[in-house]
Amino acid sequence: MFSIFNIWGTFNKVLFFLSLTVSLAGLVGNALLLWHLGLHIKKGSFNTYLLHLAAADFLFLSCQVGFSIATIVSGHEDTLYFPVTFLWFAVGLWLLAAFSVDCCLAYMFPSFCSPNRRPRFTSVVLCLMIWALTMPAVLLPANACGLLNNGMSLLVCLKYHWTSVTWLAVLCGMACGASKFLLIFGNCCSSQPPPKFCKLAQCSGILLFFCRLPLVVYWCLRPVIKFLLPFFFPLATLLACIDSSAKPLLYYMKGRQLRKEPLQVALNRALGEESQSSLGGLSLPMHQV
Repeated sequence: MFSIFNIWGTFNKVLFFLSLTVSLAGLVGNALLLWHLGLHIKKGSFNTYLLHLAAADFLFLSCQVGFSIATIVSGHEDTLYFPVTFLWFAVGLWLLAAFSVDCCLAYMFPSFCSPNRRPRFTSVVLCLMIWALTMPAVLLPANACGLLNNGMSLLVCLKYHWTSVTWLAVLCGMACGASKFLLIFGNCCSSQPPPKFCKLAQCSGILLFFCRLPLVVYWCLRPVIKFLLPFFFPLATLLACIDSSAKPLLYYMKGRQLRKEPLQVALNRALGEESQSSLGGLSLPMHQV
């Protein structure tokens, strides 16, 4: 019995320090991404989402590092750790869903939904609304269920919790559905390859499914999972840190054409707004008779 607890304790420590290491690397990557996107790349409808997504990932990783260091110093985990980190995680999830759906609509209906056919600051306003609305969507259920304080009312907790579960399920469905549509129809049913932002949405959707979804599942079923699978939360946290840390590397790999290329050049190629005429649209391949 004691050997099982020793193995579990060692496994938990390994996941903890892996998460801390990945978070530190991700902080550097997202800081560079924010600097280049914010100061050196012209903002457009699509890369505005990615700028705000990098800010959300940076805040999530910052809280992860801060609370981890506090845990090492104090020897116990702060009660605010999970709701605060999940707040920025949820902002990133909502931004990713909005980005994927926007790419999908612009690809399907370029004549109606392309960025040059809508008000200039649509993406900015939508991102600001996401930041504002995510706070009550996460903090109200967290407060009602005793994550922010010791008091809890079961009925109020259930009402707020299932509302948040429905909201998160819709976001995950939107992001995964849009990225899957772009992956299938963009490669099979179009006469031209998908634009670069659609490819980024495809890759982000795959990362979301494997790396973000476990932490969403933990939020939805926290009491059950905490009792039955105590190792699930550290593992889900590590996967979420990998997702938030991998995006700058993903953008760099998508923009790099030469083996050794400056970071700014690769990011500008990957995230700079392209000509909207290249958005194309969904069309069936033509075959000559």
